[in-house]
Amino acid sequence: MTQFYPPDYAATGQLIAELAVQLGRLGLPIQVFTGQPSYAFQTKSAPEIEDLGQVVVRRCRLLPTTWLPPVVRTWFEKILAKAVNGLLFFLRSALHLLKASSRGEVLLLTTAPPFLPILGYLANLILGLPYACLLYDLYPDIAVELGLIPATHWSVRLWDAINRRIWKRAQQIIVLSTTMKHRVTAKCPEIIDKIGVIHSWADPTWILPIAKEDNWFAKQFNLVDTFTVLYSGNMGRCHDMETIFEAVKLLQQKPIQFVFIGSGAKRQAFESRAKKLGLRNCQFLPYQDKRNLPYSLTACDLSLVSVSEGMEGLVAPSKLYGALAAGRPVAIICESHSYLRGILDQAGCGKAFSNGDAAGLAAFILHLAANPHLVKQMGKAGRDYMQCHFTPELIAKQYSQLLFKKSNTISVEGVTHKEVSV
Repeated sequence: MTQFYPPDYAATGQLIAELAVQLGRLGLPIQVFTGQPSYAFQTKSAPEIEDLGQVVVRRCRLLPTTWLPPVVRTWFEKILAKAVNGLLFFLRSALHLLKASSRGEVLLLTTAPPFLPILGYLANLILGLPYACLLYDLYPDIAVELGLIPATHWSVRLWDAINRRIWKRAQQIIVLSTTMKHRVTAKCPEIIDKIGVIHSWADPTWILPIAKEDNWFAKQFNLVDTFTVLYSGNMGRCHDMETIFEAVKLLQQKPIQFVFIGSGAKRQAFESRAKKLGLRNCQFLPYQDKRNLPYSLTACDLSLVSVSEGMEGLVAPSKLYGALAAGRPVAIICESHSYLRGILDQAGCGKAFSNGDAAGLAAFILHLAANPHLVKQMGKAGRDYMQCHFTPELIAKQYSQLLFKKSNTISVEGVTHKEVSV
């Protein structure tokens, strides 16, 4: 169960869709319950029921806003509709569970919306359904770190108490990084044995290294002949865009081109500051259709990943895995204890920088620009490492083993399976 699913371009939905397909290929019948598109290209609706063989997708209709005046609709969709649609999806999911209660299922619930795992607890308590929680983000911690709620607020204490109750009753808790596991166990040490760390992934058979001179995207945006640094994805409150901006300023007189693809809470301010200072070394492009990703991700010489200070273990950037599949070096801005540094060290595919170290980042970019052989070497090393650890097939097997390790009725290679409801 997850609110976002293709044709939405939200990363969580895209990943869940790929996971569902891979679990289906392992012989597991998958039921996906999701909402209608909220973040999609030129489409406002998708089939209510989509039968893809081993994967069946059911979409519930959320809150329509087309009847509102344009100005009101824009404000509503940005602020209130997100909360209302999250609550509405929660209620519709509950009704769906009641209708599906006769089927033997393992429920996999994401944190989209953040309070969705409550359904797993209730379904287990009332219907006896086993459930697993997939924590993409850790709430209320993110809200506290962003200064939206004081750490001592009663709502934080309540949310933490609810989380602990949900986690204790869950069959499994799946997190995306070792640092996120540390965060969860610090709150609830009793569940350490049921927490599994499974990384995100990318498909190296779909995202292939393409030389810029052979890449239509690079040609279209004049990126072929200039050393290009790419930031692709959400530019939200959890991402350190400030350090990147300072690096852009430091390199404004150098033959370096920055490209920012995506959206988020920090994008508008970033773009406005760049225009105000007359920075001509950066381009801003909207989110790209998924079919363009193999070309946009390879239209650069270096990819950027960033996590704001204080956010380590609360979020895990999925953009890293696509950059590795593209065969490009990676520069990561993160804290000293980040799991991301371990990946870079093991793969030998880039370098990590502390938050605020714009000078170090700028120096690394210039070093790579002067050493094209190093760019190729690091890019190949990252892709090789990714193919050994983070492919959809490898990750799906990890999910399969974790979700069903306590069940005697599941055999991925056999003929008897429980149904997985995602």
